Amino acid sequence: MPLRCTLLLLCCCLALPALAAPPRTFAEAKKIAWQLYARQSVEFYCGCRYQGNRVDLRSCGYQPRKNPQRAARIEWEHLVPAWVIGHQRRCWQEGGRKHCARSDETFRRAEADLFNLVPSIGELNGDRSNLPFAWLPQQPSQYGACPMVVDFKAGKAMPRARVRGMIARTYFYMSQRYGLRLSKQERRLFEAWSRSYPVQAWERQRNQRIACVMGWGNPFVGKVDLHSCPVPFARKRQK
Repeated sequence: MPLRCTLLLLCCCLALPALAAPPRTFAEAKKIAWQLYARQSVEFYCGCRYQGNRVDLRSCGYQPRKNPQRAARIEWEHLVPAWVIGHQRRCWQEGGRKHCARSDETFRRAEADLFNLVPSIGELNGDRSNLPFAWLPQQPSQYGACPMVVDFKAGKAMPRARVRGMIARTYFYMSQRYGLRLSKQERRLFEAWSRSYPVQAWERQRNQRIACVMGWGNPFVGKVDLHSCPVPFARKRQK
């Protein structure tokens, strides 16, 4: 190969971003998520600070509703529940979540999608469970100063205002990427939330950082620059 062509090829290779490799399983996704959120260890639903998997409940005024042990730890929450994803696929009817994770590639990728994972107080993760998000008239009071509402009787949950727009844009992304069906009511709600709570700087930063792992961004948040992705993070994943 002529020297000029070789140099041109080398320059092109150097210009490429670090190769992204999306997590293959939920277990792998959780390990990566700890790295992604290490710089800004803030719990999603209440805004509590945390270190490792231990939550500083006093930092956001959280009061456990029923389970103080689970409230003290961080768990990784699917904004679009795995139950919702799975119930739209045949594998779930044939054997539930474990069967889907073994046999359905689309479910496996959706379950491990980092855009759909957030750090949550364990008790809230359990209380919200598979409940859909909604607008609720109740004033937050179940969890101390945490502005999260879970209406067990109505079977719905209302997140704090700061994260409603991001939740809406995550649902749109999951619907587009994995063919998730949204009801007319859900779509109207999320369109309203996305308009009322536009993309913020922290959401753009999160989108960029996750894109460096996944290889693409959430288009409902905005564009990402894969050429600016740091190489060290990619190297960490290969160990």
